[in-house]
Amino acid sequence: MLGDKNAIATIAVKDVKVARKFYEDKLGLKLVSDEMGNATYKTGNTTMLVYKSDYAGTNKATSATWTVDNVEDLVKTLKAKGVVFEHYDLPGLTRNGDIHSAGKYKLAWFKDPDGNIHHILSS
Repeated sequence: MLGDKNAIATIAVKDVKVARKFYEDKLGLKLVSDEMGNATYKTGNTTMLVYKSDYAGTNKATSATWTVDNVEDLVKTLKAKGVVFEHYDLPGLTRNGDIHSAGKYKLAWFKDPDGNIHHILSS
């Protein structure tokens, strides 16, 4: 039923204007729609919706994950734009600076201004 449909990340924020600066200026996402006070971005082959919610930042788990070719290069680029990376002590992970490793996978996490957790990974 849904297996052949694209899913999108849906990110709750307190202030869409503040969030837009982060998603556009720091992450480099391209705005494709700003209807009804929401921001929709192109990301890969799908989209990501950023919308205003009183519950913004209450999720303590990952909101969106991007699979990338090179986590190390992207972390350097994002850090240069002021993105701060999170560090987690999780079973099976080792950490070198801001990059975690789990076998062949390289992982990094960061938060948006509302505290939504985002994840990048490569293998």
